Amino acid sequence: MTTVTTGRTTVKGAVGTSHTRVEGRDKVTGAARYAGEIPFADLAHGWLVLSTVARGRIRSIDTDAVLGMPGVLTVLHHGNAPRVDTDYIGMLGIPPDPTAAVFQDERVPHAGWPVALVVAETPEQAREAAEALAVTYDTEPHDIALTADHPDAYPAEGHMPAETEKGDLAAGLAASTVVVDEEYTTPEEHHSMMEPHAATALWDGGRLEVVDSNQGTTWVQGELAKMFSLDESAVRVRSEHIGGGFGSKGLRAHQVSAVMAATLLERPVRVVMTRRQMFSLAGYRSPTTQRVRLGADADGRLRALEHRSLNQTSTVYEFVEPGAGVARVMYDAEAHRTANHVVRLDVPSPTFMRAPGEAPGSFAIEVALDELAERCGVDPIELRLRNEPDVGPVSGLPFSSRNLAACFHEGARRFGWADRDPRPGVRREGRWLLGTGTAAASFGAGAGPSTALLTAEADGTFTVRIAAADIGTGARTALTLVAADALEVAPERVRVRIGDSDFGPAMIAGGSMGTRSWAWAITAAAGELRERLALGTSVPPEGITVRSDTTEALGALAQKERHSFGAQFAEVAVDTATGEVRVRRMLGIFAAGRIVNPLTARNQLVGGMIWGISMALHEEAVRDRASGGLYGPDLAGYHVATHADVPDVEADWVDDPDPDDPVGIKGVGEIGIVGAAAAVANAVWHATGVRHRNLPIRPDRVLSAAAPEGGGAADA
Repeated sequence: MTTVTTGRTTVKGAVGTSHTRVEGRDKVTGAARYAGEIPFADLAHGWLVLSTVARGRIRSIDTDAVLGMPGVLTVLHHGNAPRVDTDYIGMLGIPPDPTAAVFQDERVPHAGWPVALVVAETPEQAREAAEALAVTYDTEPHDIALTADHPDAYPAEGHMPAETEKGDLAAGLAASTVVVDEEYTTPEEHHSMMEPHAATALWDGGRLEVVDSNQGTTWVQGELAKMFSLDESAVRVRSEHIGGGFGSKGLRAHQVSAVMAATLLERPVRVVMTRRQMFSLAGYRSPTTQRVRLGADADGRLRALEHRSLNQTSTVYEFVEPGAGVARVMYDAEAHRTANHVVRLDVPSPTFMRAPGEAPGSFAIEVALDELAERCGVDPIELRLRNEPDVGPVSGLPFSSRNLAACFHEGARRFGWADRDPRPGVRREGRWLLGTGTAAASFGAGAGPSTALLTAEADGTFTVRIAAADIGTGARTALTLVAADALEVAPERVRVRIGDSDFGPAMIAGGSMGTRSWAWAITAAAGELRERLALGTSVPPEGITVRSDTTEALGALAQKERHSFGAQFAEVAVDTATGEVRVRRMLGIFAAGRIVNPLTARNQLVGGMIWGISMALHEEAVRDRASGGLYGPDLAGYHVATHADVPDVEADWVDDPDPDDPVGIKGVGEIGIVGAAAAVANAVWHATGVRHRNLPIRPDRVLSAAAPEGGGAADA
């Protein structure tokens, strides 16, 4: 802990020390209200009606009977809803998902497509009427099956080039002593955060106000302004407390339909998604089919690498789950080819989900590396270290820092890796076969332009105003610590206000870029404010306010490969008679920049690792080919890891400040899940001698696979 001396007092540096959440008491006492809990006078309630067919057109909607039901105020549908604009590029550089632009025509592109909104005086009345609404469809044949050889697959860019290639792949594979050529699959997965999507819309003095649960108020503000052809100054979005987002809380059908209804009725309207509706309308992680080909010398040094990933998207919107992107950062070879492809199916649109691309992509490439290590007779950690690149394998750019080797060395020491017998299927404890596995992790460390307002108050305190979003990560607390150190005062003298688009443009909570982006803006504002106060300026009753904008500073950054890295370790126990797989312990060691608040950072890393366990063993959304809908689209039918599944998970880090960041931050929000599923899968192979290339590793898959005699690698 550092100590700084100011003109008034001596305080210890706050960044790097553990602090409980500044809003923690409000949350546990119920004083912190979420979007669906905030009261409004004369509030009406909307209930979305979703299609029951997978593809077709609406023939008719019988609204007469519903409009006569108690409390019903209106029914919005494609025949009477306002027209909106979707021909624009949003804040993230992508067009909006047309699923959000509700009730624009009669087509139905997937099961669970919004076809109407019933608005009533109470949510109970709205739900009863919505369930009574009769909608008739003309159905059409549909296709929801993602297959590796789907004839309609095509390369797609998303946020990175669709394909990269250097060297002669065929020649590299032919010249290799050892070749791995396998297919890996991951299933459809859903965010399932505890707080559902909720929004209230109202007009106040000619200005649209939306109280919402989102990952960026200025993001949603800009999207709504463009969609409804309004000036951004005529839209205010507020989102103070958020119960999880994981990538799904952007612009969705509930906000747009609430705005439509509030405009029509001239009163506040709230729309809250049900848990089942979230499985259709809130996005999800697309299933992937990935092919990895590795060619290496006998000592495991790569000569050739190919990573191809295919995901599904809807017929109305192109979303890329860039699984092959991780290979562009992690491993190099003279012959190197990667490709991200998509296929349009009659399914809902997928979206960003914690570590999009890296989470499923790391499963494929890290299991393939484990297979290569096995075939070469090289320790899995040593094989990875032998293939550490000096520069970006595809970009050729230098790394800002790459402390992956330090993560593996520290993790191996603490996990007891040196005592591991490399032979599979030989360690037993009663009915359990025991095994250990490892995997590497990486996630981008970026920053987005942001503005911040910082006020020196007359009473000697400071107020930060920034359109940040705390989606449960502890961002509000981290920014308090950053501001305190930048101002050289105690955290108790700093108040951070967030979640209001009126505070000015700011980066969203996404891509592990939120805290880094906002901290940069706050640090810049604090520097200017301290300069003004150092001049002896007296503080008037209204305070002194400065505004920062990091656009120019970020634009001046040198081009580098900027990433957090990590090493994941897992120990599992497998009962091949019952198919049970139990994760006994996990350890993750990360190089993720300067850690602002160890308490909440560890929480984020451990949470990501637990999600990786869930990804490896539990999570799988399955669609009915006949209806196009999901089996069990709720938290009873969609299995996630619980306390009983997670006995011992530990996360820690090595020193890794980013020299190009004013605070040294990289980001911890997503790196925790990357590589975790692969570490578990590799541990299952070590326990049983059976290689599982399809997630999740269900009991039936364990039962159906039998290790061959001699402990060699069988496939599951």
